[in-house]
Amino acid sequence: MSCVFCAIATGEAPAIRIFEDDGYLAILDIRPFTRGHTLVVPKKHSVDLTDTPAETLAGMITIGQRIARAARATELADATNIGINDGRAAFQTVSHIHLHVLPRREGDKLSVAKGLLLRRDPDREETGRILRDALAGIDAGQ
Repeated sequence: MSCVFCAIATGEAPAIRIFEDDGYLAILDIRPFTRGHTLVVPKKHSVDLTDTPAETLAGMITIGQRIARAARATELADATNIGINDGRAAFQTVSHIHLHVLPRREGDKLSVAKGLLLRRDPDREETGRILRDALAGIDAGQ
C-alpha cells in the first residue's frame, strides 16, 4: 500500500512545504479547516500513536509549536488547535501519523468538538481504574 505522506516526503507527490528538516516535514493540508491548517509529518513512516516512538512525537510537537507561534505572529491566528487523529474511529484518514496545527481567529465559527455529545462519564472511578490497570500492564511489559 502506498502512503501519500511518504510520497510527499520523497518528492514523488506535490505539497506546499512550510518546514522541512532531516526528520520531519510540515505541509499545508489540502482540505484545510482553517487558513494555514498545517500537518507536521515525520519522514519515517509510522501509522499511529501505538507504533510511533515518543521521541518522534516530541519532535512533532516541537515543530507544531513553532508553526503555531509563526501563525500567531501574522493575521492567520489569534490562537491554535493542535491535535492528532489516532485511528480511523478518531477520523484519521491517512495511515501515517501526523499532527494538525489549526490557526484560529476570534469568531471563525469552526467547532472542532461538534458532535461530541457525551460530556460526563457515568462512572469516573471505574474509568480511572480501567486506565490505571492498563498503564500498570504496559509498564510491567516494558
